[in-house]
Amino acid sequence: MRWCISIGAVLIAGAIAGGDAARGAAPEQFAGLTQQNSAHYQDLAQRKDVSPVVDVELVLAVDISYSMDLDELALQREGYALAVTSPEFMRALKSGPIGKVAITLFEWAASSDQKVIIPWRVIDGPESAGAVAAEILKSPLRRASRTSISGAINYAMPLFDENPYKGIRRVIDVSGDGPNNNGVPVTVARDAALEKGITINGLPIMVKELNAATMDIPNLDLYYEDCVIGGPGSFVVSIKSKEKFAEAIRTKLVLEVAHVVPERPVVPVANREPRVPCLIGEQIWQDRWGR
Repeated sequence: MRWCISIGAVLIAGAIAGGDAARGAAPEQFAGLTQQNSAHYQDLAQRKDVSPVVDVELVLAVDISYSMDLDELALQREGYALAVTSPEFMRALKSGPIGKVAITLFEWAASSDQKVIIPWRVIDGPESAGAVAAEILKSPLRRASRTSISGAINYAMPLFDENPYKGIRRVIDVSGDGPNNNGVPVTVARDAALEKGITINGLPIMVKELNAATMDIPNLDLYYEDCVIGGPGSFVVSIKSKEKFAEAIRTKLVLEVAHVVPERPVVPVANREPRVPCLIGEQIWQDRWGR
């Protein structure tokens, strides 16, 4: 079940109302959540030595390819720092049965270029959120060549195995301003993650005018919907102006932490042709550079 969410249409306050009452729930009270990620939760339930200590394990995969200018990179960093310290995020945190989330953040470009900026950290309140925000902001900005969403997803998957803070749900959150043009096809990586019970959400960045000299494509949001995201409750939040960076990132993180799942069913990508070809980035690269 997947959905594309416009920022202004999300009623976050209503979605996470009554969060305090859900804290401290016993494992058998996770029934509604297990339906969204049953394979992973059942694995945890069968292992006597492992029990969930956070509501969600959240991997933030952040695009730093050369198509992102320094202003956008700075806005992106600031957006994540503001999001995790926002009142909306704190309310979402309290809405979970455990009231804690584990977050790691890495930057990515080519299929061989990923760098962890924030190792796994638990956020359980304002103090830990502030520490994570400070850690996000202190790392120097960098840019690199190529765009490999598939490389980012493949890099993210083993991070869950390394995480000591096991969660009820596992989510990869991918931001980017262009289609995959390096590494294996994005659908191959996406499907491998879905087989592991991991949900992938997307933050397509669409703030520039389309330029024939770049790798930009129209309808990047549809590309993300049909080719990148997947898993129960997966969704896309698009950024279409620089002024909306912080709001969009906050909206996305709040929905992920509060586990707000759209009620309206969406036709899975497997049941229809993608509206944007999933190999469009590779094709553009081949047409221009022949390799």
